[in-house]
Amino acid sequence: MPRMSEPATALKNDTFLRACLREPTAYTPLWLMRQAGRYLPEYNATRARAGSFMGLATHPEFATEVTLQPLERWPLDAAILFSDILTVPDAMGLGLSFAAGEGPRFAHPVRDEAAVARLAVPDLERLRYVFDAVRSIRRALAGRVPLIGFSGSPWTLACYMVEGAGSDDYRTVKTMLYARPDLMHRILEINARSVVAYLNAQIDAGAQAVMVFDSWGGVLADAAFRTFSLHYTRAVVSQLKREAQGRRVPCIVFTKGGGGWLEEIADPVHGTGADVVGLDWTADLGRARRRVDDGVALQGNLDPAVLFAPPEVVAAEARAVIDSFGSPRRADGRHGGHVFNLGHGISQFTPPEHVAALVEAVHGHSRRWRNAT
Repeated sequence: MPRMSEPATALKNDTFLRACLREPTAYTPLWLMRQAGRYLPEYNATRARAGSFMGLATHPEFATEVTLQPLERWPLDAAILFSDILTVPDAMGLGLSFAAGEGPRFAHPVRDEAAVARLAVPDLERLRYVFDAVRSIRRALAGRVPLIGFSGSPWTLACYMVEGAGSDDYRTVKTMLYARPDLMHRILEINARSVVAYLNAQIDAGAQAVMVFDSWGGVLADAAFRTFSLHYTRAVVSQLKREAQGRRVPCIVFTKGGGGWLEEIADPVHGTGADVVGLDWTADLGRARRRVDDGVALQGNLDPAVLFAPPEVVAAEARAVIDSFGSPRRADGRHGGHVFNLGHGISQFTPPEHVAALVEAVHGHSRRWRNAT
């Protein structure tokens, strides 16, 4: 089992955590999905030294280095662990690899009764490198900003495990879902137990917030989403440790393409139980806020493609997102929470100087919103 984290260092900037919990903040906090990645030349240099993506992810010193790189450039309000959502099925023995120019691939996809029967919650010792990276990053941050841990959702992990790689049509996993729902439920039950253990171990190691990436929930039909995605995400969140080192550990749930199920995802009783719901760029942020009535904080939701536009356009689009959410302070005295982010991961082709324009616009414009209300 992973060792417990070292004694807490006082946070110098807890704006992200406060926004997650719908507490007053001086400005809207900002972080970016995939903020440590190929759009940064320093990341590419470190990856070359590591030899491969998995060389980065499985060596805590490299994972620490790349996690901190974007924070050296910009005053972001959170760091996110550098890892991959597929570390859990890899630890189950499915043989994860990343070929040059291709996405992830499993050597042993799970497609029949025998393969499903062999699945088991992995020994967390096989994921020791992740927990060591969490501890190393926390030490290196020295309280600068909080650290976010993460995992894929049970359904999203199942998609990769059954397909064996990414997919355009999800034909193999959806065939199993409809033809052999018993096998799919077995996979999802094991995945849910594995994700609970994995995220709780990250919290023990020092993660100050956790995020569940339901990246492929949006490919499901309405009833199937509730049965095969939402149900198992709820099972995960309900078993997470929500206090560590004297503070609440917020949980973020992000379902790409999940705007149609926003109320179900956000519902505190029958939904996921998350503190924060992430939105992709297809959702109107202001309308989403009204739909959940500030019962949860919202995260998002700038289209990542905006960052290809000139910096002045990036700034204008960022201000529009802030304006759509509106003042966090409500007339009834309650507060809404907004964590600015992209609607999905940042592209490898993003000019870094455009990110600088984004950060400046979000922080500056949101401060003006609060000063004016």
